[in-house]
Amino acid sequence: MTAIVTTEIVLPGIVEPSGMQIRTRDLPAPAAGQVVLRMDATGVSFAEQQMRRGKYYDQPAFPFVPGYDLVGTVVAIGSDVDSGTTGRQFAAVTKTGAWASHLLVDAAELLPVPDGTDAAAAATVVVNGITAWQMLHRMAGVRSGGIIVVLGANGGVGSTLVQLARHAGISVIGTASSQHHAAVRELGAQPVDYRDPNMYARIREIAPDGVDAVFDHVGGAGLTQSWRLLRRGGTLVSYGSAATKNDVGNSRMPLLKLFAQITAWNFLPNGKSAHFYNFWAGRHRLVARQRRLSEDLTRVLRLLADGHLTPQIAAEIPLTDAATALALAESRTVVGKVILVPPPHAPNARYRSSSEPG
Repeated sequence: MTAIVTTEIVLPGIVEPSGMQIRTRDLPAPAAGQVVLRMDATGVSFAEQQMRRGKYYDQPAFPFVPGYDLVGTVVAIGSDVDSGTTGRQFAAVTKTGAWASHLLVDAAELLPVPDGTDAAAAATVVVNGITAWQMLHRMAGVRSGGIIVVLGANGGVGSTLVQLARHAGISVIGTASSQHHAAVRELGAQPVDYRDPNMYARIREIAPDGVDAVFDHVGGAGLTQSWRLLRRGGTLVSYGSAATKNDVGNSRMPLLKLFAQITAWNFLPNGKSAHFYNFWAGRHRLVARQRRLSEDLTRVLRLLADGHLTPQIAAEIPLTDAATALALAESRTVVGKVILVPPPHAPNARYRSSSEPG
């Protein structure tokens, strides 16, 4: 019997990107209902940036393998899994564990990826695309002709959100540093410099009657300013607290304060609403959640295939150079998402006999 050898990136504790470790181990055979996915592409997200600081809500104890999502090919299956899945490409949302050359995934959590889809392109819209689609269409419900504000319009979620909104006939004001304004314009948004101390006043000049929605991943003190940008009937969607990522103390406290503020706003008699987007909402209703994820990813991948959505790939970096990839993602100098891929010229899978020494 042979075992699949997996290469993994490990976060050993609160370290700089260079402090991450590379380990190789034999992957256990897939149990009933499981598959082995060979990683074809996996993203570097804001979640990993928080996790290495120990600041991500409900992250596992150190050490662990990070990696929120991936696109991969099934190379082995356990019992009770359709044999037709072998050799097919799927996406999976793992929250952790995807920064590996091979990993075990429950077959029930696989999300189909159309044949011929570029893995790196698809990886830019797994969590990012589902998040953007659900915030825009399921949560805010902005209609054609509306106007929205996207903070961080050059980021992974932000750049996808801009494109989905423009495709739906929605005008977009997008914040980014001045060096990324050309890229934001190309996506179809009107850029505003987030470093401008009068940024919110500038947005109000562009939309003096207010906006239909603000998508805010920054949180912190600026969240109140985002709320004030809304017109009557508008929606604030908060989906992160980047402003507090370096704060010392309990990692849950910033989010608890954020939840309290959002709850309080919803009791005001001004017709506006505020929500916090949680990708894992409904996780205890697995079948319903997976159906919704599959539906929304299918919509986004169709837009990608039809050319209505351009994948924003900041860089493709080998898995074994994950430290460089994470540092690049944290540098705030790129547009789109940094993607980890298998090392060049590496075989699709490395096998060795289970009787060989480890």
